[in-house]
Amino acid sequence: MEQPDSTTRIAILGAGLIGTAWAALFRHHGFDVRIWDPAPEALDSAEARMTIPLAQLAEIASDAGRSGTLTLCKSLEDAVTGAALVQENAPESIPVKHVLYAQVEPHLATDTILASSSSALTWSDLAPALQDPARLITAHPFNPPHLVPLVEVYGTDPARIHRAEAIYRAAGRVPVRLKKDATGHIANRLASALWREAVFMVQDGIADVEAIDAALVNGPGLRWSVLGAHMAYHLGGGAGGMAGYLAHLGPSQERRWSALGQPSLTPDVQAALVAGTTAAANGRSITELEAARDKALIAALCARNDAPNV
Repeated sequence: MEQPDSTTRIAILGAGLIGTAWAALFRHHGFDVRIWDPAPEALDSAEARMTIPLAQLAEIASDAGRSGTLTLCKSLEDAVTGAALVQENAPESIPVKHVLYAQVEPHLATDTILASSSSALTWSDLAPALQDPARLITAHPFNPPHLVPLVEVYGTDPARIHRAEAIYRAAGRVPVRLKKDATGHIANRLASALWREAVFMVQDGIADVEAIDAALVNGPGLRWSVLGAHMAYHLGGGAGGMAGYLAHLGPSQERRWSALGQPSLTPDVQAALVAGTTAAANGRSITELEAARDKALIAALCARNDAPNV
């Protein structure tokens, strides 16, 4: 399969939050989607729970073309047979995923790709469960996966990685390939480093939760939505680019690094974080906050469609 098309079958294992978002995304882009979940109630409600993601995707790209098919599968074998890509969304438990892989593998075609959405577990944690470990890739999406384009990919078989990346691109994703297996992949490592310092600033009394989040959203966060960290500093170096920045401001960067903190999630710090986020939520429920987030993400994605690439 050089280029995926509407006849490409995608199997979704797990009909939770991430699985249904994946299913809606692939369906929106015209794929033949088959979904399975061991819990009958989750499977039965899966199509209804795709209504909002599908409507959101239509806001971003109403001209995506033919909507794909959706089949609710009561058996694991029915779901994965004939699939080019199996997107696994089981709970973040090594034993649970190992048992699932042992059940799935006998029904996979030789060239089928088994992709795990795992965020906390690595390829090395998961691959030992398979007779053919090279068929596994980790393909970590960002939540909500139907709106945030990033998919972080790692595996050991370049041909399978290439085919998986082609499928993700056909679904409007931006696959980013890791060169080595790593806990937290790329983006979660970056996000964790930033949140570590945000927590430290609360612990150290530098600023409160709302001020820290406002500084991020209205400062570097806005710039990071169009520029990566390295490119931002390249432009920060003026005409000299990255070399100019490092020569002129490298020492000040090292001073900032040395001042970064090592927070501890003590009961007092946890209480301050809970109180701060509760105040910032200003009475809005998680559902209301998610809806506001998604509305802003859709607006940003629509704007990016018309913006130049940097």
